[in-house]
Parts: sequence; C-alpha cells; structure tokens
Amino acid sequence: MKNLGEDRNGKTLGGENDMSMEWFNRVASELQEQLESICEEYDKRGHMSINKASKHPRMEFFVETEEEEREYFFTLHFDPYNEEFYEESFDTVLHQPIRIMLDDITDIMEIIHESFHEFMEEDDADYYDLEEGYEVLDDEITLEEIDVEWETPEVTAFQIDDKIEVTYQFGIDSANGDGVLRRVNRIWTEDSEYFEDESNFSFKKEEGSTIIAMIASHLDQMVGYEEIINE
Repeated sequence: MKNLGEDRNGKTLGGENDMSMEWFNRVASELQEQLESICEEYDKRGHMSINKASKHPRMEFFVETEEEEREYFFTLHFDPYNEEFYEESFDTVLHQPIRIMLDDITDIMEIIHESFHEFMEEDDADYYDLEEGYEVLDDEITLEEIDVEWETPEVTAFQIDDKIEVTYQFGIDSANGDGVLRRVNRIWTEDSEYFEDESNFSFKKEEGSTIIAMIASHLDQMVGYEEIINE
C-alpha cells in the first residue's frame, strides 16, 4: 500500500482528502444558513462565494455595487492539511504576511460580522472617490472614471486601537490592466474626531518587481510608526 504521509496531527494525506474538507464544508453550510440572521443589513447586502479550486480553499464575502460589481470585505482561508481556518494579515515587526487562526465557527461569525460593518460604515461617497482619477489640464481638474477590480480585501499594515489604522488594497484597472494600490489612513483624535485619508497609486506590470525590490533593499533604513509614536 502506498504511503500517503501524515500531517502534523497524524492524519493521512492523499491527493484530495475528503475527510480534511469535511470541516470546511460543514462551516460553509453553517455560514450559508446563519449569516443572513446576523443582522438585517447583512441580509440585504451581504454575499458569500466559495472557491475550492485552489490549494487552500476559501470563502469570500462581498457586497454588490449598483453597477453589479463586487466589493470584497473579508476572505476566510482554509488549510485542508491541518483543518484550520485563518485570516491573512501583515506583521509590521517581521515585515511579512501572517495567519490569524480562527478556531471555531463563533470566532468566524464574529469577525465576518465586524468586517461587514466596518466596510459599510465608510461613507458611500468614498466608493465613488475610489473610482475616480484626477487629471490636471490648463489648471483645471477633470475627473476620469476608473473601473477597478479589487483582487484583495483591505489588509491592515499597522494599527493601534482607537488611534490609527493603515490599510492597503490591491486591484486591477479593467480599462488598461494597470495595477492599482489603494492606501487608507484612518486617525482617531483624543477629542473623538475621525479623519480618513485615501490615495491610489497605479503602475504597469514591469514596474511591480522594481518597486518591490527598491522598497525591500531600503526597508531597514526607514522609520516605523512605533518609533515615531515612542519619541
């Protein structure tokens, strides 16, 4: 009999292990039934899609715009070998992506609900601002609409609760295939005032590797938020 190997929990691994997907299918079924009961607003706007084709299957949560485009607000990943759900984030100390493990369906429901409301609390005008580019001609500012397909949810790069939050999101400009990097800086003052600053950066495919290399080679010379705050 061929040795299929074992994972860290001692479970036999195969090309496609139905047993390893049992937890994924169970949670997917539970979420389909229960998410609409989270709140009335989610029932009206929230949607979920399931992707089992990738090495790590995932569930993606989104709302649809008036143009019938999808705006994703959360992605739930699944490690079939260890039967674990997780959320992808970014460690600002190690400067690398990390996984936040979600141990049970209650944790999963809570984080989806929270992510949904954080997404919906943004001013509706913000969406249209993201779809607009600015071009200066003869001292006049004209608006050029951009159709961006967001490939990732917002990823938190840095956060201090109730003080500051910096997130990034990557998408593709449908008109010309440019990469679009969206940065959102949210600040809460001691007087409970809230400020939000958004910016978009577009670049071609050939530029991507150059940008990454330049940043990586000079990262250790840069000053981080924590160093500024602790001064």
